[in-house]
Amino acid sequence: VNQVANLTLVSSACDMVSTAYASTKDSHPYVRSVCDAAEKGVKSVTEATASCVQPVRTTLEPHVAAASEYASKGLDKLGETLPLLQKPVEQILSDTKELVSSRVADAKDAVRS
Repeated sequence: VNQVANLTLVSSACDMVSTAYASTKDSHPYVRSVCDAAEKGVKSVTEATASCVQPVRTTLEPHVAAASEYASKGLDKLGETLPLLQKPVEQILSDTKELVSSRVADAKDAVRS
């Protein structure tokens, strides 16, 4: 999970969502009260579940570690195959807009000629 969260694409997308969430809460008092209540509920459920899950977590720890190692190797390979994962969302959007604009311009030129 940490390795996925540290991918530039994922990290920048999370930052964008977090910023939008905070901005929405700041701009709309009714939304803020609903979000605050939801956050408190999630926090309470998480705290209550943590102690109940601990025995199961301890039992499954070796299996989780093996799966984590396997997933880590797969993510490394995916990162090599898809360099896009190392770019922030803003750059991907900018590159995409530029590519589309270029293709549209090429199509216009082809139609004109």
